[in-house]
Amino acid sequence: MKTSTHQHQHGNKFTSFFCSLFGHHYVVSKKVTQHIKEYKCIHCQKEVTTDVSGKLSVLTPQMQEINSTLEDMYQKRKSRVVHQVA
Repeated sequence: MKTSTHQHQHGNKFTSFFCSLFGHHYVVSKKVTQHIKEYKCIHCQKEVTTDVSGKLSVLTPQMQEINSTLEDMYQKRKSRVVHQVA
């Protein structure tokens, strides 16, 4: 089971201040589908994902579950297409 503190999840006060001043520096942490990705700020560890309109939204547990389901469906469809072509 993964345990985390508030500080670990969103960084310390300095990095939070840095991000509020200069903005977050997001990097892709997970590719869900070809168009949907999850991102994490390298400074404060804030996590976001692309939503249905293509904008960044906070990565809530509900969004993580949706992304996980989408990833499973995407992988199954992708493998089925590969098998049909072969």
